[in-house]
Amino acid sequence: MRLSARDVLLAAAEKAGRQVEGKGDFWHSVTISRNVYVAEDGYRVVDRSSSEQWTPADPKGEQWWRTRSLGVQPMTDADRQAWEAAGKPSEIDVRMPAKDRKNKPGRLTLPTTPRPERFDSSKLVDGHVFWLGRNVTMKDLRGLPDEPEALKKWLMASYAGHGTESTSEEMTGDAWLFRVAMGLIMDMPVTPEVRGAAFRMLADLDEVEVTAGVTDAEGRRGTAVSVRETYPKGGVSDNRLIFDEATGRPLANEHVVVRSGGYQAGLEPGTVWNSNALIEASWTDTLPR
Repeated sequence: MRLSARDVLLAAAEKAGRQVEGKGDFWHSVTISRNVYVAEDGYRVVDRSSSEQWTPADPKGEQWWRTRSLGVQPMTDADRQAWEAAGKPSEIDVRMPAKDRKNKPGRLTLPTTPRPERFDSSKLVDGHVFWLGRNVTMKDLRGLPDEPEALKKWLMASYAGHGTESTSEEMTGDAWLFRVAMGLIMDMPVTPEVRGAAFRMLADLDEVEVTAGVTDAEGRRGTAVSVRETYPKGGVSDNRLIFDEATGRPLANEHVVVRSGGYQAGLEPGTVWNSNALIEASWTDTLPR
């Protein structure tokens, strides 16, 4: 029997809510990010980077980051041939969408070789971290309601008709709720019960779609739940969360081109133009050296 999207998400909620939570003074997460760009010469490239973060449970503590650019590479064999025909540049100029009032496109130069790791740290300001599209404390996150309706009410109190990162990005309530709920599921230090409640919230959204047998950028197979997003300059993408249906654990967040435009200009429908693969998310007492 074919299960509905709601059935799949409710089953994931049950498994996510039963996960065992560890202990530690820091919430530690590791992600591998990929972004696809179109080079000035017309071929496509993938820019990869790694990010590791330690967020303290103590509101007076220090937050740490370790980041590294892994370099940009041609996306496919055909793109590699085009790059080679262009002289194998070690730095590639890529197209950026127009951002200024004159509507002139920008340019970004990306290196093909990895860069050294960077370590950064800073004290939390009044114990706050920018998560869920707003400043919250670890106490806020740890005290979130684990009942779907109460959690939705708490989250939607911050909805103002736009995206979590920009006031110029108009966004429906379902798309906004999907985005913040996905953050809870992916890599935020909430309780397993809250993660389960976030899956249940997704099951109640009218706009969500579920697709089985999806492979993320790290080659891991899972199930995707997605919602469609429309951007100011005409682009349309499916924002999707890929998770392991057997355990309810998140694998990746990806954006897939539906209609080219804006940040996706020049990319064919079906292209995964942005990906954040979650490698690890857990409590730890170990800080970077």
